[in-house]
Amino acid sequence: MSSNQQYPRSTSSMGTREKTYFEQQREALIGEIAMSFEHVLANINKLNRSLEAVVAVGNEFSSVEALWSQFENVMAKDPEDGKTGSEGEEGQQGKNEGEGEQAATAEKS
Repeated sequence: MSSNQQYPRSTSSMGTREKTYFEQQREALIGEIAMSFEHVLANINKLNRSLEAVVAVGNEFSSVEALWSQFENVMAKDPEDGKTGSEGEEGQQGKNEGEGEQAATAEKS
């Protein structure tokens, strides 16, 4: 393991030595890999811009979503909260009778 050994290298200062087939192929493959990495980077940037656009569109609907959530919460409240027990029962009976009439009408059709 002597550090004094000199190995021939293919640098510009040593222009007398020609590159071997292995070195030529290695440089060609390294160039291809570099180009592939550039394509991957470009595609990742494109994907990032697309995702940012999707998020921006989604954020535009946040106010609409909040409105629908508020509507859902209002509709989910129990309608009998403000009524007495007997009024609520009568309202429920009338509702059930109306449903029965609708079902009978639908069966006749």
